[in-house]
Amino acid sequence: MERTYGNWRKPVSPGIGRLGMLGTGILMLGLVTIALSAMVSLWAAVIAAVVLGVVMLPLVVQDRHGRTALQAATARIAWWRGRSRGWHLYRSGPLGITVRGGHRLPGLMAASRLVEAQDSYGRPFAMVMIPSTGHYTAVFECAADGAALVDQDQIDTWVAYWGQWLASLAFEPSLVAASVTIETAPDLGYRLQREVEGNVDPNAPELARQTLEEITRTYPAGSAQVSTRVAVTYSAAPRPGAKRRTMEEMAREIGTRIPGLTANLAMTGAGTARPMTATELAKAVRVAYDPDAQSLLETLGDEEISWDDAGPVAAQEYWDRYVHDSGVSVTWGMSEAPRGEVLSNVLTGLVSPHRDIARKRVTLLYRPYDPGAAAKIVERDRKDARFRISGAQTAARDAVAVAAADQSAREEAKGAGLVRFAMLVTATVRSVEELSLATAAIDTLAPPARVQLRRMYGSQASAFAAALPLGIVLPDHLQVPAMVREAM
Repeated sequence: MERTYGNWRKPVSPGIGRLGMLGTGILMLGLVTIALSAMVSLWAAVIAAVVLGVVMLPLVVQDRHGRTALQAATARIAWWRGRSRGWHLYRSGPLGITVRGGHRLPGLMAASRLVEAQDSYGRPFAMVMIPSTGHYTAVFECAADGAALVDQDQIDTWVAYWGQWLASLAFEPSLVAASVTIETAPDLGYRLQREVEGNVDPNAPELARQTLEEITRTYPAGSAQVSTRVAVTYSAAPRPGAKRRTMEEMAREIGTRIPGLTANLAMTGAGTARPMTATELAKAVRVAYDPDAQSLLETLGDEEISWDDAGPVAAQEYWDRYVHDSGVSVTWGMSEAPRGEVLSNVLTGLVSPHRDIARKRVTLLYRPYDPGAAAKIVERDRKDARFRISGAQTAARDAVAVAAADQSAREEAKGAGLVRFAMLVTATVRSVEELSLATAAIDTLAPPARVQLRRMYGSQASAFAAALPLGIVLPDHLQVPAMVREAM
């Protein structure tokens, strides 16, 4: 019998119906106000009831993704405000109006820095620093084995070790997030050509030479390049309110942890994992913003590129898309994880290359809880789930949610880890005319993956950057406090 996976759930705050804790509190306060107003005047009670209805309506109305009308209106207002201030435009280079004399990354990564250090094995690794949050990120390049012609028992073993690797992140001091990015793009053949030319024996037979030349000329046609990158993000402050550590201290600490993290990744099916150098990471980001630069950068070989030149020359954010240099991208976010149980190959179609999408990037974002917080969260989630079935009428979904919350609490008590996760999917094409095909392709790939994807309207630039392996922890960049977001 093939093994299945599941039991992930989205914790909700206790409340009445669709209302969260904040909405329920507003409703209770409004009802008390109406009752007190009725003692004074009937008209005052009617006016209070009308006001309460107007306030509650945006909190009750939701779309199929669970987003309330208040959240949609807030996003639209924030978009109009940013557009009126020109925040959706970016121009760099000598004639740039935003950044002069360089091509730095836009948006959330504008103030980022890239330095190179060495780990305990003496290997150079790139470290991305974001000053606003005090986060430092190291990125690993993985040679994923793939599931083709692999026994199901081996795949289940890989999945089990991947779960252990994620659970172990909770015991990593100062680690705040991790991400896995699977990117597919056309293979131009330059890497194969350099590899063949560097290993050809001058005394090889002519027939062998001709065969290799034909292979390097014909093999890349129609093939795809699949890149797998894992990013781990650490905080410079060991705990909230603590003094931030310096860049040198963070480089030493991350450098000592990289060998252990990369060694454990080998058991998850990620293959050989090695830290990316500063030049490799800068080139990967440059190609993401300027797809036409891929051929130029691959022909340059090992020539260095600075972080100040990794960004686009020009970028412009629209409500539903993001235009950057030679590419046009659309990013979707996962609004709901697969319901029920799924097989280990549920995401195979979503992460595989597609002929209608020039470059596709699927990023899984993880934020582990420490063991102490995980125990409190699962117990609180268990109580909140039971609160929703305390009424006379109980929906079947609420009963299933209680069973899932109970199982999560039992597994956590036995030593399992608790991880928050999200997914971003970015499709990049060469022109606006090709967007319709790319959008249709993602809409076709999402249902077999059992995930609900929602286009990130009004935040395409930020979502595009977050899908890159750069260690952007989106909740730390939001202006709405976390407690208010959870209560809504």
